Amino acid sequence: MLIAGVPVVTQTLGALEDSELRGRARDVVVMSAEERRWGRRRIVTRAGRELALALPTGVGVAVGEVLHVDAEWYVVVEAAAEPVLLVRPESWVEAVRLAFEVGNRHGALAVNGEWLLLPDEAAMEQLLARLGMAFERARAPFAPVGFGHRHD
Repeated sequence: MLIAGVPVVTQTLGALEDSELRGRARDVVVMSAEERRWGRRRIVTRAGRELALALPTGVGVAVGEVLHVDAEWYVVVEAAAEPVLLVRPESWVEAVRLAFEVGNRHGALAVNGEWLLLPDEAAMEQLLARLGMAFERARAPFAPVGFGHRHD
């Protein structure tokens, strides 16, 4: 569907096979974790193409999902580098405890190899201090497990 020449995305296409996209130019839209939760807005791709998201209420997009396929190009979602707190748990018990505590606060947590990533927020820093867990600050793509839930 097009509105004033702008493709309207009413559902995502998931992760398509390379064979389905062959011959088309790859374009990306880079979004933060929070932006990937917003299903209704206009977005601009890296190549300057505009799309309108009109997803059902409560539906967001995931990293790697294809949003639109045109005859000559397609758009896929990439995670933006964001300020994060990197935690390397010393044991499975420590990792599970942190995941429980973050989830209990309706926060977001991502897994990247041996590292757990949390948003660089004061509440998460305070939680890590209370649990006695060391962390590092960094900028990294943040793709949380699930979408979490916020009260703000």
